[in-house]
Amino acid sequence: MSLSEDFPHSEDLHPIDIVETLAEHRDWEFDRVTDDQIAMAVVGQWRTYAITLAWSGHDEMLRLICTFEMEPPEDRLPALYETLNATNDMCWAGAFTYWHDQRLMVWRHGLMLAGGQPVAAEQVDRLIRTAVSASERFYPAFQLVAWGDRSPADALQVAIAEAYGRA
Repeated sequence: MSLSEDFPHSEDLHPIDIVETLAEHRDWEFDRVTDDQIAMAVVGQWRTYAITLAWSGHDEMLRLICTFEMEPPEDRLPALYETLNATNDMCWAGAFTYWHDQRLMVWRHGLMLAGGQPVAAEQVDRLIRTAVSASERFYPAFQLVAWGDRSPADALQVAIAEAYGRA
């Protein structure tokens, strides 16, 4: 049975309503912050990831931000940034960045729904699974660079294979 069979069929559904229904379906903790934004916690192998999805009607975009705390030593930041550049070259969808002031590693991705296109539950599920999968895949490399004093190239060897699991 496909995921969409469990969800209401309507092109008039707000994208965040679909995200909320999916979060309920998956038993993820969530908070409907506003009509256009939802925050949730998704447990992975390495961490619990804070995921926020926000809808911009003006841009016709569903934006996902997946974060986890990271406080690398200041002297390791150049190596971490080099690792982020190499990591982003390995990612097809979305990208990592490090928000220094907030001490957060961030995965960002936007789903364009131009022309009033509806969003499907499968798209939202894939968006979230991709964010968690990328975070799980590269988390060990970020740790090795930040605290293991490993070079970016050496640390990324642990992330060569795609991580598979459940979000």
